[in-house]
Amino acid sequence: MGGVVPRPSLRAGRRTSEWVTFHCVNATPPSLGPRPIGELRSEIVEALATAGVPDPDVDAELLLGHVLGLSRGGVQARVVMGGEVGEADAATLASLVERRARREPLQHLTGTAAFRSLELVVGPGVFVPRPETEQVAQLAIDALRAAAEPEPIALDLGSGSGAIALALATEVPHARVWAVENSPEAFAWTRRNVAAVAAPNLQLVFGDLADALPELDGRAAVVISNPPYIPLGAIPRDPEVRLYDPEHALYGGPDGLDVVRVLSRRARALLHPGGTLVIEHGEAQSAAIAEVLAADGWRAIAHHRDLTTRDRATTALR
Repeated sequence: MGGVVPRPSLRAGRRTSEWVTFHCVNATPPSLGPRPIGELRSEIVEALATAGVPDPDVDAELLLGHVLGLSRGGVQARVVMGGEVGEADAATLASLVERRARREPLQHLTGTAAFRSLELVVGPGVFVPRPETEQVAQLAIDALRAAAEPEPIALDLGSGSGAIALALATEVPHARVWAVENSPEAFAWTRRNVAAVAAPNLQLVFGDLADALPELDGRAAVVISNPPYIPLGAIPRDPEVRLYDPEHALYGGPDGLDVVRVLSRRARALLHPGGTLVIEHGEAQSAAIAEVLAADGWRAIAHHRDLTTRDRATTALR
């Protein structure tokens, strides 16, 4: 979920570049005609950079690709070859760039989010999966592949878009995977993604992780969760998170660990001896989570860093 700052307000700046203001607030001039794609790309990059969007080059090419039906590589090739963008597509791009400059998530604009080998549908009401969670999922995948049983059971508690559960089900096809989600808004997205991927070894459950699937008590090999872990007194630094991700997926009580405490107890009931728990969390929470897990009797507690060298996940054995 990224870094957090003290929680003063939920408002973000609305800076846009001159290009965005001209082409989005005012009507696109009929005389504009086709635009050179290289020129248009440069203007979009400038607009997004002015608005403080991270990696504006990447977002510019992905927005161009979304409108033109091209991969990012296809956009780059067309820029080199000197292609053009028609007036209607340029107007569509102008609207999308204005929204992105206001820090609406790119994934809301394109309607999809990449996660490992998957392309998921996302939108308002569901947490957009992040690249760092792909590494957290790998911890669960490795544990599931190492499980001795022929059909190991894995549970993704608080599944959101279904990203983790679907990664486990598709990458460990001999496993049996359950995705559990309790938000009606998020569950609609989970259901769409589960239906689209159609993994035969995945089951979707609407329920609370506090008491989910009692029939599986003592049988699971892996339990994984990316729970809400931001303290109530803080907000994420990124406007994309604090303004657009659902609050129920972000905030975990006064110290951010309310759901982690529940998760620790429920996972101990679900896992068989030797089973693995994987929890994603904030970079400053490793020690506090280790204390929670140790008090509940977990062993082999270990912390794992993401590609930015920040603590991102904790694992423990039943």
